[in-house]
Amino acid sequence: MRKFLITIILILTYSIVQAQSNRTLANRSIAKAYKTIENSIDYQKALLYFEQAIQYKNVRLNRDMAALGASVYFEVHHKRATLKEQLEFLEKAKYYSLKYFDLANNKYSIMYKNNEEILSLALKNIEILKKKIIKEKELRRIDSLKTIWKNKSLTLAIKADNLYNFNKNGIAVYENNGFFGIITDVGEVVLEASEYKDFLSFDGFIILKNEKVNPSKIYAYNSKNKIGFQLPKVSNFNPLSTHFGTVMLPRGNGRLVTYPNNASMPLVYDLNARKYVRVANEIELLRKLSKADIIDRYNKKGKAKIHKVWYNFGGHLGGGMHPMYSEENSMLKGFLCSIDGSFLKTNTDYQFLGIFYNDKFEAIKDGKTFWINRNGRQVRKAVDIADNYAGKSRIAKLENGYYQIIRDGMIVLGEEKLEKMSVFLRNFSK
Repeated sequence: MRKFLITIILILTYSIVQAQSNRTLANRSIAKAYKTIENSIDYQKALLYFEQAIQYKNVRLNRDMAALGASVYFEVHHKRATLKEQLEFLEKAKYYSLKYFDLANNKYSIMYKNNEEILSLALKNIEILKKKIIKEKELRRIDSLKTIWKNKSLTLAIKADNLYNFNKNGIAVYENNGFFGIITDVGEVVLEASEYKDFLSFDGFIILKNEKVNPSKIYAYNSKNKIGFQLPKVSNFNPLSTHFGTVMLPRGNGRLVTYPNNASMPLVYDLNARKYVRVANEIELLRKLSKADIIDRYNKKGKAKIHKVWYNFGGHLGGGMHPMYSEENSMLKGFLCSIDGSFLKTNTDYQFLGIFYNDKFEAIKDGKTFWINRNGRQVRKAVDIADNYAGKSRIAKLENGYYQIIRDGMIVLGEEKLEKMSVFLRNFSK
């Protein structure tokens, strides 16, 4: 029992001595903090002394320590890196300020007045910071929503190098990586841009070619009835032909003209009926031309003599225009205008003519396009009857080079839609 009492006495004695020692050390730290503020107004260093003081065990918070804590935390709060840390320091300033009022007796002292001011400012700044934090959170939320919108927006982008204007039937040609395809005004791909390297578009028909010059494959699309198909192989038209040669513009009557190699007549194709167009009775037609003195002579082999020169008769382009080929080979020599007997030579006038439609032929001379009448005289450019889109879609080009289709104020791609960013943010805010 005696040993037990002695042990208890020793522990109590040690605790008292230790507590007194900690109190002494804490007071020294507090004194250093006050001296630092007085000499250099260094609240950051004073904060270090204060935090050092309150770490000692068994040291009770007194009035001076509370006043110091309120002061240092308030004075350095604005130097914290984030609003959250600043708010934490202001809350500590508030805590120690309230502790001071619990311990203070003299309400008229300078320290009491200073602490009242610190508490007032701390409370005011706490409210300001809380509002800033709420606003910052809202801004982060908005930024997050903007990111979501932008990512969704990119999924509705058309990856194309070029997107041409829609025609009146809501169809356009787009280009990607040097290939051409067909797309609707809501972004649905009709034909992928993966095979055809050139295109012609006129009067509602789109012609895609696998090569810019002398294509061996042609795809035709009627934008009015939304039907597309690949033309038969050129060898079906003429076994000796390996490509379609020069391809003229499709016209509103659905006729397409090309000039295949190794052929003694142009290929005339009806895109609506999907069949070749040929003269039904060639000899009867030649007989009529001879009787009208448009040609000098003709024979049963389909040859015509014009101005003392024999030609292979090349059929009919409509409007009384007849291609004429060399008698010796498949070289196109010119075009006979049966309306007045004039002859358009390929070496001086026009190298190629398209089908006759709306009183006009498309004519190519030295790589340039002209428009002529039945007599071969140049006239005004033909009007594309499928021009002037009147639909709701609008094409927008993005900074990354892609395209989007805007319709009724929304981004559309097929059946998918996305409202404008402002509407998207407003809807999520609700």
